[in-house]
Amino acid sequence: MYLTWLDNNSWLLEIGGQQILVDPWLVGLLTFGNLDWLIKGSLLQERPIPEKIDLILLSQGLEDHAHPPTLKQLDRNIPVVASPNAAKVVQQLNYTQVTALAHGETFSLNQSVEIKATPGSLVGLNLVENGYLLKELESGFTLYYEPHGNHSPSLKEIAPVDVVITPLIDATLPLVGSIIKGNKYALEVAQWLQPQFILHTAGGGDVIFEGLLSSLLQTKGSIEEFRSLLEKNNLSTRVIDPKRGDRFELKLQKRVLNV
Repeated sequence: MYLTWLDNNSWLLEIGGQQILVDPWLVGLLTFGNLDWLIKGSLLQERPIPEKIDLILLSQGLEDHAHPPTLKQLDRNIPVVASPNAAKVVQQLNYTQVTALAHGETFSLNQSVEIKATPGSLVGLNLVENGYLLKELESGFTLYYEPHGNHSPSLKEIAPVDVVITPLIDATLPLVGSIIKGNKYALEVAQWLQPQFILHTAGGGDVIFEGLLSSLLQTKGSIEEFRSLLEKNNLSTRVIDPKRGDRFELKLQKRVLNV
């Protein structure tokens, strides 16, 4: 299994011989509803479009996950699996193969990877977006992705999971509280899933954020603090703090099941 962190929430996952592009923001500005006074993100360096993409996987319909300028640059014939809210975004952009997954539903990619939607982030009133469990069918290795740190207790039923991608550091707004939940929430999901590796996401590598929300946003915690949390709780999970653009291999070990 090979992974490349492209920046922010964007990943290229190479699993089961398939290349899956997750929540891509590769070009252009990031704004929400064109309210750049509220928050505006700028990439210091735009990322090249990967040459081979077998699937686009979108966890949310918000612009930092279903980023219209990037989606307009991609081939509209690439299959897309998305939350129902994100599916509406790509359908409006005339993508030809769009599958909306409700929580608990699954999608099979070329008989190589099974993708299951899990309850993810609460966005707005009563709108719960998607996390995803990806299973490499030949090896049985699994990967769980949730970009805001909202983890459903139902995940306990699918443990163990080999790789977890989730925030490890909190981001908070005054009066609102945590909008990105790392730290104790990442520890909790590590305790549930017992992953071999856990990787930090939702951090801006080469991104400049401006606007009102950016000035108010506060972060709490660090990767080293999270490593210490794992040690204190006797978890052998390895923490990887990826570098933007670096492709790396996760050498996973088969688990011995107790019978």
